[in-house]
Amino acid sequence: MKLQKVKQQFFSELNKLYPETEIQSFFNLLIEFKLNLTRIEFALQPDFEINESNLEFFKKAITDLNNSVPIQYIIGETEFYGLPFKVNPHVLIPRPETEELVEWITNSIDPNKTLKILDIGTGSGCIAISLAQKLPNANVFAIDVSANAIKTAKQNADLNNVKVHFMKFDILKIEKLTDTFDIIVSNPPYVRELEKVQIKPNVLKNEPHLALFVKDDNPLLFYNKIANLAMNYLNKNGSLFFEINQYLGKPMIDLLSKKGFQNIKLKKDFYQVDRMIKAEL
Repeated sequence: MKLQKVKQQFFSELNKLYPETEIQSFFNLLIEFKLNLTRIEFALQPDFEINESNLEFFKKAITDLNNSVPIQYIIGETEFYGLPFKVNPHVLIPRPETEELVEWITNSIDPNKTLKILDIGTGSGCIAISLAQKLPNANVFAIDVSANAIKTAKQNADLNNVKVHFMKFDILKIEKLTDTFDIIVSNPPYVRELEKVQIKPNVLKNEPHLALFVKDDNPLLFYNKIANLAMNYLNKNGSLFFEINQYLGKPMIDLLSKKGFQNIKLKKDFYQVDRMIKAEL
């Protein structure tokens, strides 16, 4: 079948759920992933033929997209901070806001300095791996409660040719860390149950709730525990970085200041909402 015909079917069957620009973006990603064909190359080859196997792939992609499966899970990969990452339903799909957190960290320190960094709740490993790649003198460690997430993160470290020490721990159940660190960073679960109504179906139906949601009555559960550990395992002049719930900036400042952290800075993301915070001992 001609790819042009497949494209027509693709748009026809998805136009009730997605805007045309998004459908075009999906199609471009799929042809590049499956056929190694860019948008421009396809435009120059209007009679491009695909075989039965590839046709089945596109049919399944249409079904998945109609069921709100994220395009990143369909192709099994995404890009974060200019690096390739494998993703699957065991890990959150990395967000652009988290890239801003990584950028804030890298801009805050001397890239040539030897540092020990800990990423708590690493998921796909996007934060830890990006920092390891950007800061070649850093010794980077990463923790996650999920064995499947750790497996994916290790694959991503290999994919990006960096060394990260991955460990499986439930951060809520441990009272000690393996070492002291110059930087502790975390993007923990922070979406309250009451905010589920704001979450898009493709996220709500597919991404791991364990990495997303916290109870309404204790939304700072992970921040409180990590901050307590940081009090004992963050080196002098060390920094604690968090990605946070946009509605909980002031409670986060209060939590950190009451524990004795200094130089607390709240930072907005490109959507101009409170998204990350930094504190020092």
